[in-house]
Amino acid sequence: MTRDESSALAAALQTALPDGAVLTGGPDVERYAHDDAEWAEYTTPAAVVLATSLEDVVTTVRIAGEHRAPVVPRGAGTGLSGGANATAGAVVLSLERMTRIREVNAAERYAVVEAGVLNDDLRRHVAQHGLWYPPDPASQAISTIGGNVATNAGGLCCVKYGVTRDYVLGMTVVLADGSVARLGRTTAKGVTGYDLTGLLVGSEGTLGIIVEVTLKLRPLGGREDRAIVGWFPSLADAGNAVAAVSAAGIVPAALELIDSTCLRAVADWQDWTLPEGAAALLLAKVDEPGAAGEALAERVAGLFEKAGGTQVERAFAPDEVDRLFLARRLAYPALERLGPVLTEDVCVPRGAVPEMLGRIERIARDADVVIANIAHAGDGNLHPLIIAPEGDDAAKARAKVAFDRIVDECRALGGTVTGEHGVGLLKLPGAAAELSPAVLAMHRAVKDALDPRGLLNPGKAFPAAG
Repeated sequence: MTRDESSALAAALQTALPDGAVLTGGPDVERYAHDDAEWAEYTTPAAVVLATSLEDVVTTVRIAGEHRAPVVPRGAGTGLSGGANATAGAVVLSLERMTRIREVNAAERYAVVEAGVLNDDLRRHVAQHGLWYPPDPASQAISTIGGNVATNAGGLCCVKYGVTRDYVLGMTVVLADGSVARLGRTTAKGVTGYDLTGLLVGSEGTLGIIVEVTLKLRPLGGREDRAIVGWFPSLADAGNAVAAVSAAGIVPAALELIDSTCLRAVADWQDWTLPEGAAALLLAKVDEPGAAGEALAERVAGLFEKAGGTQVERAFAPDEVDRLFLARRLAYPALERLGPVLTEDVCVPRGAVPEMLGRIERIARDADVVIANIAHAGDGNLHPLIIAPEGDDAAKARAKVAFDRIVDECRALGGTVTGEHGVGLLKLPGAAAELSPAVLAMHRAVKDALDPRGLLNPGKAFPAAG
């Protein structure tokens, strides 16, 4: 897009949209050029639209289409795969100001919310109605529901309660031609037609722009959280404990792993004292009530100890449970204080967690990079975090080599290249290796049918043919 074309696009948007809704230059525009995956490519967008209504989104998509400009939808920008990174001549369409919770139906257990509602805000709001929205990504305090749906986000409790897709009943979506489709249902069951709602979940803004979502809720009560914490002398021991819990048929409400690199970063930041020789921490949570919950917690604690865990702790009081899990939620921001972080998101069979952790350690040695590990270990979703010192281009290059090797090793163990962050830009090579030609052709057919000009978040979510 030429400068004149870009100026004409911006002028058309400014004329059609409310005052202050369109940004065309300066630091504000640069702030919207990429999500948290700064390692992925991005460019300065032609304009940024701060939508506050469905009409704003429709207008933006139609004007962008008239100018043949790509549209890159964005929530809070907390993504870690480059899915919201701007491409050349693009309009970044932010839905972060669409924050209305339109309905909570306590009898039917669903809520209707706009895309910009923060995950935590929804949880607090529905709790007032005695209801609970389970998906809880680590970014829950700052990530939007629209972004969660676009990437099919997971979270700490998804090992037992499922990921975002399991809670999306329906949505309102703006299609590539500016038309509006209302998908899904509010009933507990429904199989009319293709599952187009499920198709849009995890599509990363490439098939339509999600502006409103109908979400299934669960009762808030009936659970009693008990936390079990085990410190381990090696990452392998912690991995063996994860495999033992899985082999025992136990489905915890959460089972999280944090390695020593993460632990030291959090401890230094928060002025905590760590046990001597702690190489890894496992955080488990069970939420069965009464005697059943107590017995299950004892079983998990016993498995931790048998696998080599030391200082196995128990907690029942809600504040104490939250305190113990705080280290997991602080791990990523603590590591960012050490330098740019290249975040992996691979998922392997649960029984392969110990082997995958060992392979990650070997990759770190071979590539001469620092790799910290956090994981939703209970479902095999590992997040190796590769750290490169600021301004060290050689370390950054080695980090990318390590990133690609981790993806290869994950696939060799029967895993998938992304468990919850999405393909975005960073995982395109891995997706190309994982998806067969027939499956890629199906992706392309769906994309061409819904977005024939390829203007919705182009180049994201799945690799181009050939």
